[in-house]
Amino acid sequence: MSLEKYRQKRTFTKTPEPTGGSAEDEALHFVVQQHHASHLHYDFRLEMQGVLKSWAVPKGPSMDPDIKRLAMQVEDHPYDYKDFEGTIPPGNYGAGTVIVWDRGEYIPEKDAGADKKKQTKDLLHQLHSGRLHFTLKGKKLKGSFALVKATGRGDNAWLLMKLKDRYAVKGDITTKNKSVMSGKTLEQVAKHPQKVWESNRQQPAAKATAKKKATVAAPPITTADEAADISGIIKKGKKAAMPKNVKPMLAALTPKPFDKEDWLYEIKWDGYRAIAYLNNGNVELLSRNQVDFNNKFAVITGALKAWKIKAVTDGEIVALDDKGNPDFQALQNYVKHGKSAHLVYHLFDLLWYNGKDYTHLPLAERKQLLQYLIPESNDQLRFSNHIAAQGTAFYQAAINRGLEGIMAKAANSSYIMGRRSDSWLKIKNNLQTEAIICGYTAGRNSRKHFGAIILGKYTGNKLKYIGHTGGGFNEKLLKELFIKFQPLITAVCPFKPAPKTNMPATWLKPELVCEVKFAETTADGILRQPIFLGLREDKKAADEKNIKVVNPPLTKKPTSKTTGTAGKTAAVKTTAATSFLPEDEKQVEIKVDGKLLKFTNLDKLYWPEEGITKRDMINYYAAISDYILPYLKDRPQSLNRFPEGIKGFSFYQKNVEDKVAAWIERFPYTSDSDGDTKEFMVCTGKAGLLYMANLGCIELNPWHSRVSKPDRPDYCLIDLDPDTNTFNQVIDTALEIKNILDEIGVPSFVKTSGATGMHILIPLGAKYTFEQSRMLAELIVGIANKRLPATTSVLRTPAKRKGKIYLDFLQNRQIQTMASAYSLRPRPGATASAPLHWEEVKRGLKVSDFNIYNMPQRLAREGDLLKGLLGKGIDMRAVLNRLKNLL
Repeated sequence: MSLEKYRQKRTFTKTPEPTGGSAEDEALHFVVQQHHASHLHYDFRLEMQGVLKSWAVPKGPSMDPDIKRLAMQVEDHPYDYKDFEGTIPPGNYGAGTVIVWDRGEYIPEKDAGADKKKQTKDLLHQLHSGRLHFTLKGKKLKGSFALVKATGRGDNAWLLMKLKDRYAVKGDITTKNKSVMSGKTLEQVAKHPQKVWESNRQQPAAKATAKKKATVAAPPITTADEAADISGIIKKGKKAAMPKNVKPMLAALTPKPFDKEDWLYEIKWDGYRAIAYLNNGNVELLSRNQVDFNNKFAVITGALKAWKIKAVTDGEIVALDDKGNPDFQALQNYVKHGKSAHLVYHLFDLLWYNGKDYTHLPLAERKQLLQYLIPESNDQLRFSNHIAAQGTAFYQAAINRGLEGIMAKAANSSYIMGRRSDSWLKIKNNLQTEAIICGYTAGRNSRKHFGAIILGKYTGNKLKYIGHTGGGFNEKLLKELFIKFQPLITAVCPFKPAPKTNMPATWLKPELVCEVKFAETTADGILRQPIFLGLREDKKAADEKNIKVVNPPLTKKPTSKTTGTAGKTAAVKTTAATSFLPEDEKQVEIKVDGKLLKFTNLDKLYWPEEGITKRDMINYYAAISDYILPYLKDRPQSLNRFPEGIKGFSFYQKNVEDKVAAWIERFPYTSDSDGDTKEFMVCTGKAGLLYMANLGCIELNPWHSRVSKPDRPDYCLIDLDPDTNTFNQVIDTALEIKNILDEIGVPSFVKTSGATGMHILIPLGAKYTFEQSRMLAELIVGIANKRLPATTSVLRTPAKRKGKIYLDFLQNRQIQTMASAYSLRPRPGATASAPLHWEEVKRGLKVSDFNIYNMPQRLAREGDLLKGLLGKGIDMRAVLNRLKNLL
């Protein structure tokens, strides 16, 4: 991407395009140019080493952190190009109008205060590593942004994204369509161009299609590299006749979302799977079971006929509601009653194109070619987009929108017809499922036809009763289903043994599949409060047998990650659902570190709304044990037990005398206030950690000191405890305390509490008393309170500090505890106390960003961010001397 490539493609005796230019000042500049060539796109350019590193952004930048824009890196442009605004004449590469849509200075997030040479060096290092993090100071674009290398889309594909901060907003920033340089729109500049630039380079789209006649009106290619990518993919196809009667590739089921760099994540569309056979206007649209959809979905067939192409595509026919979400009931009403609905065909795969088979190619390449081929002008045909790597966040966003779930697909997976594969996984909303109708009960009172349907689900080849529902029906639907049930009536109950029903039951052959939503699942696998959503007439009950359930693929394990005490290689898996405990047993005995542990009530829901069980919690602690143990090992523990989960009763247990296994070590502590002696449990390793988890200790609360030096804490704690304050105010407070600590040269560590606050930790090296630790914390928070009097307080009484963040220094006592780093918290979302890079502590951060699902991946990626906290510790005397200057 050097400037030399730019110069090689131009003859400067024939074009007035600039050959170079040099920086005018010590600031780094950026520019975003809106360019209307064969289609509208944006060119995003960052000054580095005297040139403009450049990316083509088809949809333009966004100020919404939830939106990630594809950005294709192109050749470097000369510095003077940042001021270009005008028209490129027809016949030249990029012919069309250009305006300076936004411009200004920018600074890298790292070394923001350094000189330009140091900043540029760091930026080039970030560019090489595949992640740029910077702050824009434009008129339209402001705040933190990132450019991240995209996987599976070619070497030049990046993602441009807004990061969460005070400038982040929803809405489309590109509606602000005037130049920040001239105040003109593209149309106004096109009418009266002040500059005309020419180039001798042929358009890449023309190059890509010059050897053969174009038969497809496709979206234009915006860069030479993109043209080369598409051309290269087309060449990889194998000559073959158009396939017939394709049975689509199927996905295995996995219980939890996961993050993995070389995987793509799509929305799981709640509709009818359909294969389209397209032959230049002739269309055959078939279901997964070879049912003809041409007439049933005539509007989709018509859209496909208008797409003059030879291809075989895979996708889902969906009815959309007013918010753009799939509405399966609306789709059912359309099919049965001809009611109006907004139908679309979401295309997610390309099997065959223009005489060539592409099923052997990686999915990422098939999708890249498919996206290029889909016409942008037809609203009924839509590319099923995806994101890479961030499956957990994508799943949560889908569930928050009320969607059925997501699909996870290996970016390098080939298309295997008619097979269910581990390289395609479906992750469904835990509170929605497919079920088989196995019977119905008689109606009560005035209810006609039937009272409730009896539901089942296959476990292997065995049909298991999962409950019944009378909800979700109106009178018309009751009648329709009753008629459909009659040919299926049988005297044989599909279940062994037969379940008890409130009213007399009529059994049916298990052939009909339906969709239901429900509140939760009991320990026996029975759905609570299920509601009928509709029949799945596109699916066969027999296909529900032996559906493969697989664990999510593992993330790449750390190669040399060891803990300070255990000295073992960390083996962190992708989610809480690891293989430590078997999935099909309610209790199990396992030897850990030579100790026989009995794990009980494993199916009990500890987080009912999230469907997270006691098994999931124990699996989580087993997976992260090497990371959490340094902060638990050889420390007395205050056991905070939740035997019935977060919505049941809970209690603290400090005295474990005669109440725990004989091998558990104990530490006696005599209270100064009443002379009473308690024996605290001491965690000595992984067996102790999992023993506490089995007791229902969702959160782990160790002392600040170890039994070898019980009156000498390893760290000083400053606890930020908000009242009605926002978490952004907590962040502001943490950053001010960081400023104070930096001013006096004190190393510090920070973590979320996992609840509402934050913990700031100072290493002491077990050299000082708790009283000295408390004094240090009191002095620091006193300075912070003077600097932030409107939002903070050092008063312990809640009534006296109402509406302010309590700067708690009193936690520095011998038996006082805090939730350990990486500990789960008994709160919605199964949040975890997360150590952070100080660079991550900025407005927009949320406690809920760190939880049981993503903490193992974060540890595998970032390692232990508290490493060093248990090290040498500060020189207290020197620190106090420096503190005098701030008091």
